[in-house]
Amino acid sequence: DLLDPERLIQCPFVKQHQIRACRFPYHLVKCKESNPEIAKKLATCPFNARHLVPRGDLSDHIMKCNDQALMEQDVVSGCCEPPQEQGKDGSTWQAPPCDEDWETEVSEMSKSAFVW
Repeated sequence: DLLDPERLIQCPFVKQHQIRACRFPYHLVKCKESNPEIAKKLATCPFNARHLVPRGDLSDHIMKCNDQALMEQDVVSGCCEPPQEQGKDGSTWQAPPCDEDWETEVSEMSKSAFVW
């Protein structure tokens, strides 16, 4: 199941790494830092940042990527629907008034010397 957060995904940097889907984005960042030479050889899919493919295969991947259809669907549905106006969702929440006065705080801080 593609939506299962516990499914295992193979790391594109180190093939022996099998990472749970819910941890995969974090692992990619760490493993990319640990393997900069391999990272230089890989390109990131424009439709899904979890897809790292060899640079030479990127155009082929883009043509076949399943997430491309999802992106196109989002673009089409966004173009055809009228923009939603704020407040039409029935919410009555309003931001509380702000009591901060940054100018006063800055002048007060400059009057008192900082002591370590």
